[in-house]
Amino acid sequence: MAYIGRRGLLAGAAGALAAAAGAGPAEAAAGRAGAAAGPARAPGRAAGGGGAGRAAAREFRGMWIATVQNVDWPSASGLAAREQRAELIALLDTAVRRRLNAVVLQVRPAADSFWPSAREPWSQWLTGAQGKDPGWDPLGTAVAEAHARGLELHAWFNPYRVANHGDPSRLSAGHPARRNPDWVVPYGGKLYYNPGLPQVRAFVQEAMLDAVSRYPVDGVHWDDYFYPYPVEGEYFDDDDAYAEYGASFGSRAAWRRHNTDMLVSEMSRRLRQVRPAARFGVSPFAVWRNRDTDPLGSPTRAGVQTYDDLYADTRKWVTEGWLDYIVPQAYWQIGHPQADYAAIVPWWARTVAGTGVDLYVGEALYRCDAQSSTPAWRDPAELSRHLTLAKKYAEVRGHVYFSAKQVAADPNGAMARVVADHYQAVAAPR
Repeated sequence: MAYIGRRGLLAGAAGALAAAAGAGPAEAAAGRAGAAAGPARAPGRAAGGGGAGRAAAREFRGMWIATVQNVDWPSASGLAAREQRAELIALLDTAVRRRLNAVVLQVRPAADSFWPSAREPWSQWLTGAQGKDPGWDPLGTAVAEAHARGLELHAWFNPYRVANHGDPSRLSAGHPARRNPDWVVPYGGKLYYNPGLPQVRAFVQEAMLDAVSRYPVDGVHWDDYFYPYPVEGEYFDDDDAYAEYGASFGSRAAWRRHNTDMLVSEMSRRLRQVRPAARFGVSPFAVWRNRDTDPLGSPTRAGVQTYDDLYADTRKWVTEGWLDYIVPQAYWQIGHPQADYAAIVPWWARTVAGTGVDLYVGEALYRCDAQSSTPAWRDPAELSRHLTLAKKYAEVRGHVYFSAKQVAADPNGAMARVVADHYQAVAAPR
């Protein structure tokens, strides 16, 4: 994104990532048809990525492909199937050209689907009309074409977001949220499924597992949307659910964290049953808690803390081993006064140490802008310095870039610098 922030663009939330790091709450960084279970070739070889004759150490090199609001792909709603497919193939070829080895494709951006789902309607971001068949199978094609290029395909789902508007009547006829209006909470001008309802948690898992059971995806990926980011002056009305299910908890906050824990732990278990080879990863806002809130927290002063504001105990998910990998969105420059990249990365390295959970760092390629108001982001070498710093920590086993559009366009040359400095050889994901 010259964007205000990753999640600000994805969900239309107000406030920049800098605000989330500083004094005020804001959106956190505003998500085969063949039979083989993994990539068919060594990454980069099928499409002629440079350095294909040499192998680097195993390292996860990914990029997010955001579909909500047509951020990355398709470039617009309503394109012909052949145009959508051509754009998708071009992004996969871009990943190979940049010597990446994985793509994280958003396939359920808002209680909808990029495959012929048995439970939810086709996404409006394909055709412009929710529920309208686009005439092809985007997820099936993406898995097959990614694997043909030696790329892993991680399917990115958003569990609870229903719509980026507040009008249930605009949802497609027969939408689960229209059939079950008691599942839905309006908040901040948007619609969300209520995480406090066991039937909701069961349904969203089934909706995601429908894709996982049908396609040999390499991973299931969630981002930072659990309970919504706080909106000033708004109340997330889960009173009835709390009255019914929260009596045994010491506070509403503890109950909400339990609800999110249940979603993560249940999905972890079910994924291992449905597709054991697939890995489960989450990409949270990078600050679990600030150290002045909790001595176990990071040396940051962020305005949002996932534990307190999103009811997402990301540290617990690592220590409990519910995840295979975690990708904290470390979307600040080295030296940021409230959330220094150089402080966040070692905190996460210590957190994953000895757990068996892989640590990949989410990188803000979208902030690398020659017109940025932040001098560090105007420097094409800033992102390369991130990778140099991260190499000091053995626990860091890769990086993921937001987002695909910037990986392709690279407006200030930051991605080219990363490739030249760090990706001279291809690598297999780990």
